[in-house]
Amino acid sequence: MGDKGGNNHSEVTDFILVGIRVHPELQSVLFLLFLIIYGMVLLGNLSMIGIIVTDPRLNAPMYFFLGNLSVIDLSYSTVIVPKAMVNILSHKKTISFAGCVAQLFLYALFMVTEAFVLAAMAYDCFVAICNPLLYSVRLSRSVCIQLVAGSYLCGWVSSILQISVTFSMSFCASRVIDHFYCDSNPIEKISCSNIFMNKMVSFSLAVLIILPTIVVIVISYMYIVSTVVKIRSSEGRKKAFSTCSSHLGVVSLLYGTVSFVYLTPPNNPELRKLASVCYILFTPMLNPLIYSLRSKDVKDAMKKVLRKKKVFL
Repeated sequence: MGDKGGNNHSEVTDFILVGIRVHPELQSVLFLLFLIIYGMVLLGNLSMIGIIVTDPRLNAPMYFFLGNLSVIDLSYSTVIVPKAMVNILSHKKTISFAGCVAQLFLYALFMVTEAFVLAAMAYDCFVAICNPLLYSVRLSRSVCIQLVAGSYLCGWVSSILQISVTFSMSFCASRVIDHFYCDSNPIEKISCSNIFMNKMVSFSLAVLIILPTIVVIVISYMYIVSTVVKIRSSEGRKKAFSTCSSHLGVVSLLYGTVSFVYLTPPNNPELRKLASVCYILFTPMLNPLIYSLRSKDVKDAMKKVLRKKKVFL
């Protein structure tokens, strides 16, 4: 059986992605929905990146992190959505073995990196409100670069571990993945190997990623709240809360959708796919909107760009 599993594993050259099950006449509607939302993801995040890069007023650490967050959102959405859109209209619905490995690697890389970048942003809010006099020292340009680089390093290491255990399995039962992209859980279901080690690695990675990032975020906001309530003026409290309200909204959106994905019962794959759509499409679409609506500096920068366009026209 071991030899047979190994032979079948070596013969696998591609997988079939089932996708989201809808009536055939609704396939075009699903494609159009994906196209519109993905277009908004591109527009929102590219606009945010462009504004942060070109406007000198947005050179604070918060906007450095926000620019990287937009890059990450744009990247993990692009890793999955274009291929999913092609498969919606295709009868084959295949993805090569190498393509599946690359998709899972990049998806895991950007997902983990985003969690650590959001933790860095929570620390940024904490320093800005609780230790404003030390802000330029504790969050210098070099420190910000190190925090983002460390986030990517954590994402890289966890992704390497994830794909190593996932694609070391034998696939002698089937090559049909019941999802619209390559994810570890549906891939494990088509394996004929013992997946105990896979589950242990996935659980360990989840603990090592979620626990420290959540702890940093929670402790940061505990200090922020305790500092803000001591501010006597209502205007001061409002200004302090506005500093971190956008970040809190993005964190709630991210962890809410991710929890929806991974707490969905495994015996309901269609609900899990719907939850994945929320994370892969709606989260990166809404993040730029949240910051553009809540941040006065971003709104002013956008108004400046729009005024320039009107003058040009």
